[in-house]
Amino acid sequence: MAEIVLGLATSHTPQLSTETSWWEDHANRDRRNTFLIGRDGEVHDYASLAAVPEWAVPAERLTPEVWQSLHERGQAGVQTLKDKLAEVAPDVVVVIGDDQDEMFHDDGLPTFAVFHGDSIYDMPPEQAKLDATADGIKAAMWARHAEAPDKYVTPGDLGRHLVLSVVEDEFDVVAFARQPQERSIGHAFTFVRRRLMGEEMIPLLPIAVNSYIPPNVPSARRCYQFGRAIRRAIESYPEDLRVAVVASGGLSHFVVDEELDRRILDGLKNRDVESLSTIPRKHMRSGTSESLLWIAAGGALEHLEMTEVDYIPAYRSEAGTGIGTAFAVWQ
Repeated sequence: MAEIVLGLATSHTPQLSTETSWWEDHANRDRRNTFLIGRDGEVHDYASLAAVPEWAVPAERLTPEVWQSLHERGQAGVQTLKDKLAEVAPDVVVVIGDDQDEMFHDDGLPTFAVFHGDSIYDMPPEQAKLDATADGIKAAMWARHAEAPDKYVTPGDLGRHLVLSVVEDEFDVVAFARQPQERSIGHAFTFVRRRLMGEEMIPLLPIAVNSYIPPNVPSARRCYQFGRAIRRAIESYPEDLRVAVVASGGLSHFVVDEELDRRILDGLKNRDVESLSTIPRKHMRSGTSESLLWIAAGGALEHLEMTEVDYIPAYRSEAGTGIGTAFAVWQ
């Protein structure tokens, strides 16, 4: 029977894959952003966010020296997860990630989707799209896409079994075995391949949770329950497979919310299902919504012990924008 032997969770922000010389560019995008979710769970533009005195970030937390220290901690977090994955050497990596208009568009956007083909491709963006991409995002593109189409081996039999199992568990998932032409597997999944696997390609099973794009975003409670269904599906697979489950995304961004991030990390560590399940929907919007991927992973991994590798409130502006960068291991 298959067994989950490892869990990992990682942020995948471009800020994590760019030198600090680009952080001001990231902050400038925040200053133009009119959909920033504040710590109150409400929508703000940058000016109204900056007008709240208790959210202000002192200048001494925004110096080049501080940013460099945060950057080095982020790289150490990635390396710790990469080393752990290499040490355990699972047969399959199940990645729980979101899709941001990559594989799925408005012609069909599933709440939950499981791939069950034998291969899937990372497709680098076309030149016109790349030309329209912000410079700071382009600087992090190496962590998102290969320079040419890159084939990922995927465990199709396990994917099909997982679909059948979670449907029996009353989750109506989209099952797909072929990617639409010219669409790529999303960056939540390619980040795991490119930054955690290194040179060694481990068969990767993509599970997409629509955390990011309304209107069909699942609740935190539903995501935790879905994670539990994933675990039941894996453990009922008849072949002997050692499986790692990885959550890719989060935590709070584009406004850092340390209190919310702490609630999520402590909830996962303490298996506090009620605390995790009752996070209001208004907080699970924009980038912070990727915390739902960690919550789903928590449901799949609650039989293992979670260790928090690091939590880095990486502020990049005086109004508190940035990312709550986090890394965790379950074993």
